[in-house]
Amino acid sequence: MSRLAMMRYARSLLILTLLLIVLLNVWFSKVREEGWQQPVTAWIYPINADGSDLTQAWIDALTLDDFHEMERFFNREARRYRLPLERPIQLQLVGQIHAIPPDIPHEPSILDGVIWALSMRYWAWRYDESERESDTIRIFIRFYSPDNPRPMQHSLGLQKGMIGVVNGYAGQEHLGRNQLVAAHELLHTLGATDKYDMDTLAPVWPDGYADPTQYPLYPQTRAEIMSGRLQLAPGWLMLPPSLEYAMIGAATAIEIGWLAPHGEVDNDQR
Repeated sequence: MSRLAMMRYARSLLILTLLLIVLLNVWFSKVREEGWQQPVTAWIYPINADGSDLTQAWIDALTLDDFHEMERFFNREARRYRLPLERPIQLQLVGQIHAIPPDIPHEPSILDGVIWALSMRYWAWRYDESERESDTIRIFIRFYSPDNPRPMQHSLGLQKGMIGVVNGYAGQEHLGRNQLVAAHELLHTLGATDKYDMDTLAPVWPDGYADPTQYPLYPQTRAEIMSGRLQLAPGWLMLPPSLEYAMIGAATAIEIGWLAPHGEVDNDQR
């Protein structure tokens, strides 16, 4: 085979590979079109990410009550936006999955991100054997022992595919922050976007602030859920200990369909 023929073959193979990626992306993708006429169902799948006995004991003891704060958070925020649902997001704890999801690439390129998203959707299709409605959101929580030496990966939520991957620590004292991260990623699956600076992690004003018109602006006593941090002073950030210190801002509410642009909010509901 001549060099020119080999180059043409390689080019054709590359085009076919890219076409296959696009087709798989379409096949595995599903975006929930939510009118909020009925509740959204989200299933939580625990995973023993480090294989330790401590982590397994924690997973074995988990009940749906351990995620009550997250559901209560959505209920509270829905009332502020006058949503006609008492429980807009209904959680369900399902069986443990004994397989590890694909690692999330660190600082991925666009192609890396597409490949990971496809790999994650395929993994979920292969290992999730539960009988569920096709529009059910799935949140996979990878639990680690608190003394696990491996650096914690960042969490991620996919709107296409309605899948969230959350990394958290096993133990009662970590429940609050685990649910904070899980709520953030769940909202990604509904179309919410991040509202923090990717380099500094600081909330972006005004949409990333819980109280952007407060004077003085600092300290912020609550965090907008999609910025995920309390801005106590310029350059001084803190991760909230629980969802009690978080809220859904107007920009996020518009993205997920809870608020029309220029809609009214009941800020007395806190």
